[in-house]
Amino acid sequence: MIHKYNSFIFDLDGTICTEEKLIPGAEKTINKLKEKGKQVVFISNKTTGSSHDYFLLLKSFNIDVDPDEIINSSLVIKKFLKNNFPGSRFFAIGEKNFINEIEKEGLIYSNDPEEIEIVIVTLDRTLNFDKIEIAARAIERGARFFAANIDNTCPVLNGEITDAGVTITALEKRTHKKLELHFGKPSRYMFDEIKTKLKTDNSKILLIGDRLETDIAMGNIFGIDTALVSTGIRNIENGNSDIKPTYEIPSVAVLLDHKTQKTG
Repeated sequence: MIHKYNSFIFDLDGTICTEEKLIPGAEKTINKLKEKGKQVVFISNKTTGSSHDYFLLLKSFNIDVDPDEIINSSLVIKKFLKNNFPGSRFFAIGEKNFINEIEKEGLIYSNDPEEIEIVIVTLDRTLNFDKIEIAARAIERGARFFAANIDNTCPVLNGEITDAGVTITALEKRTHKKLELHFGKPSRYMFDEIKTKLKTDNSKILLIGDRLETDIAMGNIFGIDTALVSTGIRNIENGNSDIKPTYEIPSVAVLLDHKTQKTG
């Protein structure tokens, strides 16, 4: 694979690391690719930290990484909001770090449904009934309905936890209104941000991730080869899914010397 592709997109959570634990051998793979002059970008739908937080984490693993090689959905959505809704009042079902990231772009946080203009849903480990109701009432009053990511679960060391997709479904049923836009994988917004970093033809890019409906789906949508790893979330419907990876590999540790044939 190292000879076929000149650019590599790595999902982070479940592919390179799980929480603050490195996937064994991941640093050797990344550093070898960089030594060979390959372009590398890291992507994540997780919003509980900033892209800079990920940079510090990867550096702590002795991975050769630059800050501008990391893209998470917080970065993507805050650029969109700054350009299209400057100064707007928003409510987020999300954690404090995510809210802070949006506020840095000049938007104003509010928990008053009568003045909220934008509702944003993302991973929130402090989710409660009150947050759901504030968001629902704002959406019913006409607030825009956005999500930073649409993952149903997020990988953690002891399994998986509930993520934004479950909350989105609850709000859609509660309000009878559909999510308008999302900004993580597999969205066009995330892909466009990636392409600002990778100046190469799509046929020369390989995307490596652990989730069919986000990582592998994005590759399929935009014509990029993909490798599905088994170190992150459980793809329960893998055999029955219409979303197929180009390759299936145990982990990124074997990426450089793996000799698997294409799937399908």
